[in-house]
Amino acid sequence: MLEVSRSFIVVSTLQTKHFTVAYGRKGGMEPMSSRQTTLLEAIVAAGRVAVTELAQLAEVSAVTIRKDLDALESCGLIRRERGFAVLVSADDPAGRLAYHYADKARIARAAAGTVHDGETVMVEAGSCCTLLAEQIATQHSGTTIITNSAFIADRLRAFPATRVILLGGEQQPDSRVMVGPMVELCAQQFLVDRLFVGTDGFTARLGFTARDYLRATAVRALAERAEHVVVVTESEKLGGHGPVPLLPASAVSTVWTDAAGDPAQITALTDSGVQVVTVSPSGATTTHSAAAGATTRPTAAIRTGAGTLEEEQSS
Repeated sequence: MLEVSRSFIVVSTLQTKHFTVAYGRKGGMEPMSSRQTTLLEAIVAAGRVAVTELAQLAEVSAVTIRKDLDALESCGLIRRERGFAVLVSADDPAGRLAYHYADKARIARAAAGTVHDGETVMVEAGSCCTLLAEQIATQHSGTTIITNSAFIADRLRAFPATRVILLGGEQQPDSRVMVGPMVELCAQQFLVDRLFVGTDGFTARLGFTARDYLRATAVRALAERAEHVVVVTESEKLGGHGPVPLLPASAVSTVWTDAAGDPAQITALTDSGVQVVTVSPSGATTTHSAAAGATTRPTAAIRTGAGTLEEEQSS
């Protein structure tokens, strides 16, 4: 696995039982009922669920559930199969956006606050990264966002004041991510302040891991062109792992995650020399400093609404 001699920042999302919107394949934002959000959460978690089980979960009739599933199918989030509801694809960015949407948006909003006006950043694919890119475009002026995600680039068309550069490569059809050697060649044309990426797991023994080899390779190529890297993931992935190495814990300086994260995983991160910042449902942050004497890479000052993380740690 490639050792990246940069400082890294990891951003994670809160967990929640509800979200309020779903993004269909046509790019539209559709309002969702609380029952539909519950159904989609269950389908995303399991991948395939019987309609009868969903009716029991929501405590409504099968007829009502079928209407809800029709609505979710019309958004391109699921498909119907002989008494089952099936997630369209684990990599479909629309479905991933809907999962834990409200809390991902809250973390994305907080993380975007660390970016400066006029800054150039790279943003790799992922649902949290998508929302983060939108928040950067919303909160800051004069920013440039470089991405290998066609999905993110398409969504940022709604922000004409933000400059968007889409890196070339082979597009993965479900995730709409550009991968392959051309991504690395394109990335070599840039030097950026921050790179935001995702991860599919973290353990103290394996570090940060991914599910897709080509995407992991692209992340490491992009990381070579960034001063700081921000990894965005749900806290439920901390403690698990994907099949592909992504980044070692020693390459990560800070993790942003929700306040409900497993304390054992927060300890594992800080013992590995990783600073952890937890975000409460109200948006308040708490910093867990890396263990004294742990091996870590230099950490640059990260601007927050109250100053820098270093200033907050010493206060």
